[in-house]
Amino acid sequence: MDLARHRVVLAGLGVSGRAALEVLTAAGAHVVTVDRNAADADASDPAAFVAGGGLDEVDLVVASPGWPPSDPLLAGALERGVPVWSEVELAWQLRVDRAGGGGPAPWLAVTGTNGKTTTVGMLASILRAGGEHAAAVGNVGTPVVLAATDPSLDVLAVELSSFQLHFTHAMSAQAAAVLNVAEDHLDWHGSFDAYAADKGRVYERTQVACVYSAADPRTEELVREADVEDGAVAVGFTLGTPRVGQVGVVEDVLVDRGFASLRHTHAAELGTLADLAHLAGPDGAVPPHVVQNALAAAALALAHGVAPVAVRDGLRAYAPGGHRIERVAETGGIAWVDDSKATNPHAAAAALASFEAGTVVWIAGGLAKGATFDELVRTRRDRLRGVVLIGVDQQPLRDALDRHAPEVPVVSVDPGDTGSVMTRAVDSARTLAGTQTPATVLLAPACASMDQFTSYAERGDAFAAAVRALAPDAP
Repeated sequence: MDLARHRVVLAGLGVSGRAALEVLTAAGAHVVTVDRNAADADASDPAAFVAGGGLDEVDLVVASPGWPPSDPLLAGALERGVPVWSEVELAWQLRVDRAGGGGPAPWLAVTGTNGKTTTVGMLASILRAGGEHAAAVGNVGTPVVLAATDPSLDVLAVELSSFQLHFTHAMSAQAAAVLNVAEDHLDWHGSFDAYAADKGRVYERTQVACVYSAADPRTEELVREADVEDGAVAVGFTLGTPRVGQVGVVEDVLVDRGFASLRHTHAAELGTLADLAHLAGPDGAVPPHVVQNALAAAALALAHGVAPVAVRDGLRAYAPGGHRIERVAETGGIAWVDDSKATNPHAAAAALASFEAGTVVWIAGGLAKGATFDELVRTRRDRLRGVVLIGVDQQPLRDALDRHAPEVPVVSVDPGDTGSVMTRAVDSARTLAGTQTPATVLLAPACASMDQFTSYAERGDAFAAAVRALAPDAP
């Protein structure tokens, strides 16, 4: 799309917003920036910007992730009929041809409540093992708009949040996956159905394969509701023996019956659980959700056309990011584990399931985003020895603990003093752990971090620093 001389309003100057600004400026667009928190923005107050005629004669608004449709700027644009695009939509519209020819690089898109970053990382590793110049982009790191305008890339492994998908209108992924759908970001979307619907947008116009979880009927329903390109197929992933049209596990072997030429009678081997041994949990076993992520990544890569051997080699080579059930230290019989990436109840439940009953002191809390915690506490209360609550949204967690685990001791850290929150949380957790071993202090907040930290990574780093200050000689 030729944006030269178009007047574009850019809502938000975060990482993706600044990337969009770079690309829009290079395309010759006249860009006006709006951001409450950026000193270099052209305007800081969205409502005042709209009231002052800022949307007059505007051709396009590009919204950064996290700006809800109810924001005065975006709502005003929609009311006036001004197109609103996500940075992802901008990337799709401006993508460039590959240096080697053959048109723009295809997109393999991944969304879901949990597991996106791991799956996209595995996918990029598999693609590289298959000889492709691939990158993991989007919500995981490099903004999509920069990757899509890089002619050196053969294929993009794209992590997409529900925020990014909401204002994405024309994307047509080569293959797409919704890993799971659980309560999250309800404050932004307004309802679980609206949240799920935005996740399902990833399947629209899919060209080759829609990958879904056989264990999550909602994901299959989203596939059925999608308007896909002719010939696109649905491929499920399962931890059990796969049916035709699925990838799954037979004993300890990952197998394909979704793309294999003889899938009606035979399964093609993709790898084994041993290829994921470096991703094993504290009990030495590969967690089920990690296997599911690997299967989803494999299905997407197979849809792109990689050979099965690349799946094995890519999974072996994959190195996970930090703050994902990462052991920080072990001292005095206590293991200190950072899973700050567990930013919702679904992820925290998976983390707690990795430990023995009655051994965990759980550090939880933050920004709840409208989520509820009853199912999480009810299903994982047997793991708990104690709970330390942090963050501004403690009450929903405390209420769930009172209802479903009243016998578990709970300590609340006053959110007012953000400078020492992790020091006080770690000290309280050590007291609750006591002298009985084994014991694990697990940071798996089940909440977002933006109430007291800039990111889940900063929250995890603060936890690790507090642990090391408590026991500086710990390994």
